[in-house]
Parts: sequence; C-alpha cells; structure tokens
Amino acid sequence: MTAHPDAAVLDRLRQAVGPAGVLESPADTEPFRTSVGATFRGAAALVLRPASTQEVAEVVRLCAEARIPIVPQAGNTGLAGGAQPDGSGAAVILSVDRMRKVRAVDVANDTLTVEAGVTLAEVQAEAERVNRLFPLTLASEGSCRIGGNLATNAGGTQVLRYGNMRALALGLEVVLPDGRIWDGLRGLRKDNAGYDLKQLFIGSEGTLGIITAAVLRLFPRPRAIATAFAAIPDPAAAIALLGQAKARLGDSLSAFELMRAPSLTHAIAAVPGLVSPFVEAYPWVLLIEASAQEGGESLAAGLETLLGEGLEDGLILDAVIAASGAQRRNLWALREAQAEAQAHAGKGVKHDISVPVSAIPAFVERADAALATRFPGILPFTFGHVGDGNLHYNPVMPADWTEEQRRARAGEINRIVHDVVADLGGSISAEHGLGQLRVAEAEHYKSAVELDLMRAVKAALDPHGLMNPGKVLRAR
Repeated sequence: MTAHPDAAVLDRLRQAVGPAGVLESPADTEPFRTSVGATFRGAAALVLRPASTQEVAEVVRLCAEARIPIVPQAGNTGLAGGAQPDGSGAAVILSVDRMRKVRAVDVANDTLTVEAGVTLAEVQAEAERVNRLFPLTLASEGSCRIGGNLATNAGGTQVLRYGNMRALALGLEVVLPDGRIWDGLRGLRKDNAGYDLKQLFIGSEGTLGIITAAVLRLFPRPRAIATAFAAIPDPAAAIALLGQAKARLGDSLSAFELMRAPSLTHAIAAVPGLVSPFVEAYPWVLLIEASAQEGGESLAAGLETLLGEGLEDGLILDAVIAASGAQRRNLWALREAQAEAQAHAGKGVKHDISVPVSAIPAFVERADAALATRFPGILPFTFGHVGDGNLHYNPVMPADWTEEQRRARAGEINRIVHDVVADLGGSISAEHGLGQLRVAEAEHYKSAVELDLMRAVKAALDPHGLMNPGKVLRAR
C-alpha cells in the first residue's frame, strides 16, 4: 500500500537532487502534472529533476524504501496520459529533462550514446554533425526526449525503412525499481548471451524502470531524395502501389503516408501557407518518398516510373513529384499538419491502431460502415503510416452533438473501432502507448495468458507497484 510522503522523506528527496532539481509550487509543477492539450491532469508531492543517473538511482532508492510511487517523465509530449500521476498527490514526478549529455559518438560503429533528456531534434543534429542520420522523425521532435521515445517505442514516418525505436536502440542504461543501475550500454548488433533485457524496458512506459541513457544506431546520410504526392481512389490502391513501390524502389523506399481528403482539406484551412499540389479534390492521397546515398537521377526516374505505371493501371488519379526542396517541404508540411487539421475539423475520437498492411482496406471499409450506421453524420478523418500498418483513425463527431453527448458516445466509438481492429488481428495502440488512456481496453482485448505474462514481468521487476502505477497494467 502506498503512503503519502512525510516531511522527512521529502527532505531527503530534495537533498538527493539539490535545489536546482526540485519544483514544488503549483505554478512550477503544473506543466509536468498536465498532459498535452490538458487531457490528463494529476497531483504530485514534488517534481524531481535529477541531473545524473546516480541522482535518479538515489531518488528511486528513497522512494522504494518509503513506498512512494514514481511517475517518470521525459518531454511530456505523450497523448495517452502515460506521464501524468493520479489525483491523490501520493506520487512524485521524476523528470529526466536535465540529463542532457551526449556521452559518446562512435562514427566507425555508427552509434551515438546519449542521456534520456536529450531531445530528438538534438539527436538528429548530433548525427548530422558527423554526417550520419538518426531516422526517427516526429512532429514533436523539438520537445520530445529520447527517454520518452524509448519508453513508448516511438514510430514516426520512416518505420517502413528503419524500424521503430526497438530497432534503433542497441543498448540501454536503466535505473531499476529498487534503485540499482543496470548498465546495458553496449553498442552491439549481435549479442546472444541470454535474454535481450533492453526490450523489456523499450515500450514499457516507465512501468519497469527508468531509462537514463541509450546507445542509438546511426545510418549513412542520404544525399538523394525523391518525394511525390499521388492522388488515389481508395486504400486498396494504396496497398497495391506499396507492393509495386517496394519492388521498384527496394530499400530506398523510406516513407509511404496515407491521408484522407478531409485531413488534407482541413490542414490547408488550418495552417497559413499550405497549398495542395492538386487542382482537383481527390478522396485519398499518398506521400511517397525514397532516399539513397547517391543516384539522385535514377531515384527520381524510378519514382516517376512507379507513378506512371500507377496512372496506367488506374491506381493513381493524379501525381506530382517535388522539383525542389521548397516543394518537398510543402508536401511534408501537409502531412505534418494533421494535428492542426484535426483541431480545425472538430472534436474527434482518436485511435492509434495497427493492422496487417494487407488488412488496411478492410479496416477502413468496416470501421467507416459501422460508425456511419450507428452515428449518421460522423466524419471519417484518417491518416497514417500505411507502409507499416499504422493508421490514426480519428472520426470527427457531428457539430450538433453537445459536449455531454460527445463524452457519452466516445467510449462506444472506441469499442466499434477497436472491435474491428481486434477482428483483423491488429493492435489498439501502434505507437502512442497505452498510458492510462487504453489500460482498460487493453485488458478487454488481450488474452488471459498475455495479461498473466505481463503481470509476471511487472511483479518480478516492480513487486511493490511503485513505477508509474495505473499505466499499461492496472493493479490487482
């Protein structure tokens, strides 16, 4: 049973991080207690901001002794409430935002070792400094941090080619729930000496330990990039084109992003300066990108051939290839403006789902039909990473619904969408994590065996349930 921290314990926690590492006033702690968009809000006894792994370990050790829950936090850009405490005030928030060191750059090994508080944009810049690429790209890359990217197994737009954070991390340093430090900072691509422990912590959302540093994979920096927008009739055409793109472009295919007409229209309306590359309005569009170290002309020619064949086959209705860096940036801006587009469209019910790539057309057709039957007037709003089966399926509720109706019906909309996902062998969380948002739903859809395995891992590493309680798994 957890207890509210007493004054003596709070003093020891303050001493562990020093005056610069403690926030206490409501105004100072508010940004840490509140999620993006204020969807989730909680209370905390303190916000602690250790500056080193040793300070993290001391905080965790003290909390373990006193049975104080800890809510780990990195950039606080998550959408599932995984970084917010509950309302009891019994927990402390532990932010890694002061842990900002680049510990090592090994160009020959193509690795970069950084602490958990380094932002994604800073990692990208450090890779660029040594003429390498760190391929994870997210809309929040200026503020999200590597610790959070790892804790949620972040994906983004280039998973198709490079994989998500599980594929991009070679080693971790983790403070365990009892305060011990596991040093797994190994830059090895082959290590078959027992269990791959780092995979326990990647995607665990801080429920098994606190990631304090990581060895990240770097890649050769592309010198040639070809980008196109293609208008298509439906998701089935997208899947057919994806197969053709893989066959023609091979490993150079790096992005294959799908957007529905309303998401594109609202992006242009919401963000000044955005322009559609098409004169006509089309039901669906694709953003396709290929990149390579050399051979820019052949890369562009391959993409042009792909689009030409798609037009002949009726898979593509219209297409444009970016002729300059400015045009490429505009095409990507249309994709990256989807958060603003969603807000402009109206109140949406968000879903971060994945299904087998081949099942995307069936998912869209079945989810659209089920929602339209149950809630006439609902507006489908869909975009995502079709190359890896991950769609952000966020239907917009009718404008004439009251706020009370929206709240009452959101759960039913979730269930309709997630039932289709489950029937197709998919997942209700592709890259955002479960946080506190999807915990109950995960228990509904996961098998008893899977839940038992997850609970066994949790109990083995965190027997007192102090690490980010209420996230991923509910206490029993």
